[in-house]
Amino acid sequence: MTTNTQYTGGGTAAGPAGSGSPTILVTGATGRTGSRVARAARAAGLTVRAASRSGSGSDSGFGSGSGSGSGGVRFEWHDPATWDAALRGADAAYLAYFPDVGAPGAAEAVDALARRAAELGVRHLVLLSARGEPQADATERALAASGVRRWTVVRSAWFAQNFSEGPLVDGLRAGELAFPAGEVLEPFVDARDVADVVVAVVTAGERYAGQVLEVSGDRLLSFRDAVAEIAAASGRELTYVPVEPRAYGTALREFGVPEAEVEFLIDLFETNLDGRNAYVSDGVRKILGRPPRDFSAYAQETTRTNTWAICPTG
Repeated sequence: MTTNTQYTGGGTAAGPAGSGSPTILVTGATGRTGSRVARAARAAGLTVRAASRSGSGSDSGFGSGSGSGSGGVRFEWHDPATWDAALRGADAAYLAYFPDVGAPGAAEAVDALARRAAELGVRHLVLLSARGEPQADATERALAASGVRRWTVVRSAWFAQNFSEGPLVDGLRAGELAFPAGEVLEPFVDARDVADVVVAVVTAGERYAGQVLEVSGDRLLSFRDAVAEIAAASGRELTYVPVEPRAYGTALREFGVPEAEVEFLIDLFETNLDGRNAYVSDGVRKILGRPPRDFSAYAQETTRTNTWAICPTG
């Protein structure tokens, strides 16, 4: 983590000067980005309030770093009765809407939560959004209009960790990844870089208030390229098979994904994976003062965890 993510005790972080360690509420704290935001925030000296549906902070980096944590708190986007306990006393909050920032109901939920956060004195809200996702526009506008003192949107490229955490893992373990991305190029970003950017934004006071920031990796890769790099790192024969979004939707239905979510994902794949994101954003370099982590390094590190090892049968 770079020096501009560290809290120095002045008046430029989430809380005012002399307030002690600011508290950041991290929603989705056991998820792909939330767990890493929690770890990065603690390393920067912030107090982390880890919010998740289970109320557990076990995957949020507690027990390491110089910051402190108040443990886990239960939080449900679809249950406003859980919001006040999570928000009250927090200086800032990281908002990662589940299942997606552009999903039906996201704008309404973020609007209501942001307005309640403002009422409870939360100073800064940082929303995770996505590059090239028009479905997320209403959610971003809702945050900006909420009346919170400071807001920032972090629009991210596809996470590298999508290949090692989530539904893509089983296909890679089986040796074949079928996915509706065609041959489009994407600058996959390491979720740790997203987390570092979020913490840098929170600890920078007014500097990034009212801004939309885009973050990505430094290289354009197709999904076929990414699978090839994972194969090279893991020493396995892996194949990428592009499929049509509707065909992938059928597989999701068979897997038990609710119909409304399947239809949203099909729409998302048809728009977000049409090549519109085939460009590199410089947010990581500008905000952190260093290059993004490279996909090949991610693949090599992840291989050492045996994430993509062949599952035993029988």
